Order: sequence, then C-alpha cells, then structure tokens
Amino acid sequence: MAFSLTQSARQTHDPMDSYVYDGKSAETRNLKPGELSTGTTIMAIPFDGGVVLGADSRVSTGTYVANRTSDKISQLHDRIWACRSGSAADTQALTDYVRHYLGQLAIETGRLPTVKTAAYLMRKLCYENKDNLMAGVIVGGWDPVEGGSVYNIPLGGTCIKMPFAIGGSGSTYIYGLVDSEFTADMGKNEAVTLVKKAISHAMARDGSSGGIIRTVIVSEGSNEREYIPGNNLPYGP
Repeated sequence: MAFSLTQSARQTHDPMDSYVYDGKSAETRNLKPGELSTGTTIMAIPFDGGVVLGADSRVSTGTYVANRTSDKISQLHDRIWACRSGSAADTQALTDYVRHYLGQLAIETGRLPTVKTAAYLMRKLCYENKDNLMAGVIVGGWDPVEGGSVYNIPLGGTCIKMPFAIGGSGSTYIYGLVDSEFTADMGKNEAVTLVKKAISHAMARDGSSGGIIRTVIVSEGSNEREYIPGNNLPYGP
C-alpha cells in the first residue's frame, strides 16, 4: 500500500516563525523577577614575599554598564586586600565590616592581623548571611606568619586557601590559561605579568568584564597600585 503526503504535511515547522524577540539576552533571560545579572573578573597570585591582586573595572546591571572604571580591590588592613565580585553593594558592606573588625583586633592585640584572620571573618559574614548576599571574595595579602597568601570565598561562604585564585563571570574563560602558565615558584614580575595577561583575555571574551585593569602588589614594605588603560591591554580584540 502506498502512502502520499499532502504539501502542507510535507512542510517542516520552523521554530523561528513564531519567535518574538523579548529584548533579553541568553545571559539575562533566566533571571528571577528583580534579579540583575552581574559580571567581573578578579584574580590573585602569591609570590615569594607578597601577593599580586588584579581586577577589571566594569560594573554591569544586566546588559547596562553602570560604571566602567570601578575599583574592585578594597583594602582591609595595612597589608590585606580583597577582590570583590557579585553584588557591589553587598561586597562593599562586607569589606566595611571586616575592615572595622580588623582595626579593632589590631588595637586590642597590638600586632598586625593575619590574612587568615581576615579571610575567616569574611567567611563568617558570607556564610551566616548567604541567603541574603550575592558575594564572591578573594582575600590576599602579606603577614609575618604566612608571608604572601590567598584565600578564596565563593558564593555560599566556603573559605579555601589556594595557590592562586580567580573569580567572577570572566574566570570561566581563563582557567586553562592560568593552569598552563601558573607555577608555584613565580617571582613578582612573573605574577604581575600573568595577572594582567589573564584578566585581559577574560575581558576580551566576557561581555560583563571590561574597562581597565587595576592591580595591587602587596609586600612586607609597601602596597603598589597600578592600572592599565583599556587601549593598552596585553591582549584585546
């Protein structure tokens, strides 16, 4: 028995025929009501005698860039700094609290607080308020006990000491690059070069990262701040 299909039955249905653009990107389409998409690239690498911290400068609310030259590296104490990702308001409040507590601790004990203490304070605040916060923080710096060290505190409040740390939406693009180029015995100049190279690659790929690169080099004797303008990045489109 032979079967024949009518012309209308033979036509395939094209899903684009009924598609109506809703003004949202793939990044923002699945957000909850009132929730905003954010993005960042932050990074920290310890070296013999200190730590290099770096970050891009773009603050985004969905597809709108609210601030293109934001400073995402905040000082917590003399030789302790934090890279912030997630909600700008949440992380600014967290760093203010930790800065206050570390200042009190330094006065009461008469000595510099350790990077570990700063990271555990940040972890406690993030974990106990995790239902109300969107904050991923990298705490790094120098202290007399451990020298240069880096602690990663991602969403949820886990605290892990790491040989290096990267975070934010742009970090997913550079894990392979950093894994291939990072070595445990990096010197200061090598660490600075890798931070700048990795963040510039992330900025080129991630639409929520961009602007300029800010770095802080923390050592026993100084904090060195630097920025690389957007037209002078090590890598770019």
